[in-house]
Amino acid sequence: MKELRSEIEIQVSAEKVWQLLTDFTSFPRWNPFIRRARGNILVGERLEVTIQPSGTRGMIFRPTVLKAEPNRELRWSGHLLVPGLFDGEHIFTIEPLETDRVRFIQREIFTGLLVPLFALGLDTDTRRSFEEMNKALKFRAEQTG
Repeated sequence: MKELRSEIEIQVSAEKVWQLLTDFTSFPRWNPFIRRARGNILVGERLEVTIQPSGTRGMIFRPTVLKAEPNRELRWSGHLLVPGLFDGEHIFTIEPLETDRVRFIQREIFTGLLVPLFALGLDTDTRRSFEEMNKALKFRAEQTG
C-alpha cells in the first residue's frame, strides 16, 4: 500500500470548491492533472477520467464513485486492467475552516501487486500533479470568488 497526500488552503466557501470540483466540463480549461472527467457523481456510478500527471502521457480510468457528500467529500475507486494489480482510491476532502476558507485535501491510496514498480513515479510525477491541481483549483476558486 502507498498513500499520497497534498493539501492547500483556499479563501472561498466549501460550496464554491465543491462546485468547481464537480464541474467536470470545465476541467480542460483549468485542471492540469485531471484533464477530462465524465459521468454522474452518484454513489455506484462509473466515471470516465483522463489523468495526465505532469511529464507523462495521459491515461483513462473508469472508476466507481464511492462517496459524494456535497461540500465535503468526493471519493472514487478504480484499477488498472484487473483488480488487484494496481488499484487506487482517490479522495477529495473539503474541510471548512471559516465561513469563506477551507482546507482542500487530495489523497490517493494505492494497493496491488504493481504498486512497488510504480512507487518512484507516484512520489514524483503524481505527487507533483496533485500539487499542481490543488494550486490551479485555488487560483480558479479565488479568482471567480
